[in-house]
Amino acid sequence: MSECRYQYDVIVVGAGHAGTEAALAAARLGAKTALLTTNLDTVAQMSCNPAIGGIAKGQIVREIDAMGGVMGQAIDATGIQFRLLNRRKGPAMHSPRAQADKKAYQWWVKLAVEDQPNLDLCQEIVSDLVTETVDGKQRITGVSVHGGAIYAATRVVLTTGTFLAAIMHIGESKTPGGRGGEGTSSGISNALNRLGFRLDRFKTGTPARLNFNSIDFDKTELQPGDEDPQPFSYLTEKLTLEQMPCHITYTNEKVHDLIRANLHRAPMYSGQIDSRGPRYCPSIEDKVVRFADKDRHQLFLEPEGHNTREVYVNGISTSLPRDVQDEMFKLIPGLENAQIMRYGYAVEYDFCPPDQLWPSLQTKEVTGLYFAGQINGTTGYEEAAAQGLMAGINAALEGRGEEPLILGREQAYIGVLIDDLVTCGVDEPYRMFTSRAEHRLMLRQDNADRRLTPLANERGLITAQRWAAFSSKLEQIDSALETLSTTRHQGTLLSNILRRNDSTWEQVCELAPQLSGISDEASLQVTYDLRYEGYVARQQVEIERQKRLSYKRIPESFDFTRLTQMRTEAREKLGRVRPTTVAQAERISGITPSDIALLLVYLDGRMGSKTS
Repeated sequence: MSECRYQYDVIVVGAGHAGTEAALAAARLGAKTALLTTNLDTVAQMSCNPAIGGIAKGQIVREIDAMGGVMGQAIDATGIQFRLLNRRKGPAMHSPRAQADKKAYQWWVKLAVEDQPNLDLCQEIVSDLVTETVDGKQRITGVSVHGGAIYAATRVVLTTGTFLAAIMHIGESKTPGGRGGEGTSSGISNALNRLGFRLDRFKTGTPARLNFNSIDFDKTELQPGDEDPQPFSYLTEKLTLEQMPCHITYTNEKVHDLIRANLHRAPMYSGQIDSRGPRYCPSIEDKVVRFADKDRHQLFLEPEGHNTREVYVNGISTSLPRDVQDEMFKLIPGLENAQIMRYGYAVEYDFCPPDQLWPSLQTKEVTGLYFAGQINGTTGYEEAAAQGLMAGINAALEGRGEEPLILGREQAYIGVLIDDLVTCGVDEPYRMFTSRAEHRLMLRQDNADRRLTPLANERGLITAQRWAAFSSKLEQIDSALETLSTTRHQGTLLSNILRRNDSTWEQVCELAPQLSGISDEASLQVTYDLRYEGYVARQQVEIERQKRLSYKRIPESFDFTRLTQMRTEAREKLGRVRPTTVAQAERISGITPSDIALLLVYLDGRMGSKTS
């Protein structure tokens, strides 16, 4: 019986938010790509919160969109409530967020995958990774699937989410599975172990879903969306889907007392789970224990779509037993008679500590193998999609013999995300925050296209339509700046008038009517450019210093053990991370300025002997 064998340039395993962006990006770059998933009906499924964006996450989605990814367009087409968070703060903190029609989002992305040239979507269960050894180095050659078929490729992207050797917990009950109603993937974990990768365990959780018709909304607070909802994608001219409100309610001391009385039955406290979960998205059990002084916690009741009555209860993630969940909701205002359609649960799963990756997201252990998403220890749809986009791009670029696309920390939140992962590793599920970006004033959600679309265009990642729209916006910005810098009102340049915090674009347009034709997006950019140019200039000085260090490359084969004058701890950390530049080495936790000075001496050849 002959073996079935299918030949591709790039294979992506897993069709969640990371996998779909990876496969679409590789295919857009001309690579013949296969996207393998265990179930075609769960492509891009929102396993937890039915929302896209949020603090820093919204910036990431705008960056994905600016580089030709689909997440922004998908949420614009299927969003049911849009809000710009932190409006009262400065522009660096503004973060878009939108509730999604959960199923509509999923089907929108699936159709985009199906319609993409060079991309085959296949329902397969991957059982093993196939490699060969060339010159003492392992190289990926494909994957095997249940039934014995081989999908052959010299670049494979793993985006397995929470499915690696996954176990679901509800109270004392444990079942194999990475998501409610689905199984687990143990074969890939075994393959990674065999290939020499370090694996660890993380935990995540999800709240119950309730029936909308069983909730008393008169006892809750209404939370509408923005009156002027703003789209995520730079290509979306207008949002058209009917919007839906959310509601707010709160826990109380009776709820907290019930939870405390049953902590011995909670897997996180009984010892049944000993892996770490996301600190910034704690379970209700953790909230009650860690914030014992708080007499209530806010809960958001978020509809999951126009064609379902399921309501997601944001803020009450739990793995408490079913009977405790039943009693808990009866004590919450508005939810006394709520029907639980899906119970909350926790998931433990394998991940690969990301210091085993190069900045391209290719693994150090196996050439041609890339990791993206929760396999790297991250949490969140947006973080996963960003990694998938970059892994797919770099897998395709490697096939063309081109240098990988590495975004710097000064260029994008995506650059901050990946650099944090590969340089510092993770000791808890990684979530992006604006505070992680040292140059966040330059990494605003409104200017993602100006930062990244030219780079994407150079690599062939975006359509002619997107480039034309971007070029038109730049022309408007340049025209407006020219007018403002040459037109005076009562002796004062209009540019100086607009710099004042108490002035508005509308007021300036009254003084120069030719500006009234400038789009809202372009006028916002002009306003921010003028008001923050001093702060940006100061940040640029630090960026230039970092760039000088970035230019100092460290050879991949550099032997850090021979830096005998360096501290043992520093040699060990540098040897584990194997930074590719001096700037990356400087960011490794525990590496001191004196360690960097010594490294520079060795790289400059001033120690009298080579180390590589």
